[in-house]
Amino acid sequence: MPAVPEHDTRQRILDALEAAAPEHGIDIVDVEVVGSKKNPCVRVRIDHADEEAAPISLDEVAAETEWISAAIDELDPIEGSFTLEVSSPGLSRPLRRPHDFERFAGEDVSLGTTATEGRRHFTGRLEGLDGGNVVLTVDGERVSIPLDQVKSCKIKPNFDAPSNGAKS
Repeated sequence: MPAVPEHDTRQRILDALEAAAPEHGIDIVDVEVVGSKKNPCVRVRIDHADEEAAPISLDEVAAETEWISAAIDELDPIEGSFTLEVSSPGLSRPLRRPHDFERFAGEDVSLGTTATEGRRHFTGRLEGLDGGNVVLTVDGERVSIPLDQVKSCKIKPNFDAPSNGAKS
């Protein structure tokens, strides 16, 4: 069997899990395939589909791991064995879908682009989406980056902010 590019493997897993997730009330936040080809690791970050729910607990993550493992095994995207890690998105939650950029507007983020010229990394306040562009305020200036050029974007936890225990 010819080797499948890592991006295609990741996307196939993501598509399969996103198709099954609604019946479990789960949001597939992100999928990564990392490590060597001989010993790959599939990392799946999940949360409750209900955005008003409290953050997903460790016990809930453990309970959801069985169907995630079964869905990936049925897909059989990786030749040989692999390690599966299922976790909550954590404080540095990755943002990848248009809805994520709207939902987490107001948060500080670290964003990397696929741009081949100019600046490729930005840290600033996420303002949301505007016409298919991710809008940030970086050092007091508004920056607009086409969504299709966003390589990665993660929330930057602010440990100085007062916490009221509520989910944002």
